[in-house]
Amino acid sequence: MSAERFVHTAYIGLGSNLGDSRQLLGGAWKTLAIHPEVETTTLSSPYLTKPVDMETTNWFVNAVGKLSTTLSPHGVLQLLLEVEKEYGRIRTPEIIGHEDRTLDLDLLLYDSLALTDSDLIIPHPEMEKRLFVLAPLAEISPEAEHPVFQQTVARLLEAFPGWMHSKEIIRDVW
Repeated sequence: MSAERFVHTAYIGLGSNLGDSRQLLGGAWKTLAIHPEVETTTLSSPYLTKPVDMETTNWFVNAVGKLSTTLSPHGVLQLLLEVEKEYGRIRTPEIIGHEDRTLDLDLLLYDSLALTDSDLIIPHPEMEKRLFVLAPLAEISPEAEHPVFQQTVARLLEAFPGWMHSKEIIRDVW
């Protein structure tokens, strides 16, 4: 398959707080890599992170991956949902808010696209307020730009209050 074929760049957030989270994230990344319209290029370190906006004692393992693809944004979303399901993610529509999960895959950025429709928002909502997104994204692509704020991820991370001394995120190793 020719490298010129992969014309879009996407950044994917990966998270898990149930089961062997590192293994689940690594397996999901490998599963994405075998899709014929996806080329995985870079995966950040795993980060142990305190849950945000949910009641649980289970900390998350989060990472961000960069990939190239010929899929549309909705095609990437569909692929992510399929991989989540394959790895045991159960979405309960009647539950409002966040819940523990084996795998969470989010489309964070897609080229320089800003998109809002009924099932997909790009860039991912509130990613600029999420240290568990900004830290691993800045690790692999500090120059990536938020298409709405017109700022690099490195700059957004610098502006994050107290991130250097936060006890709510710990960089780890695979």
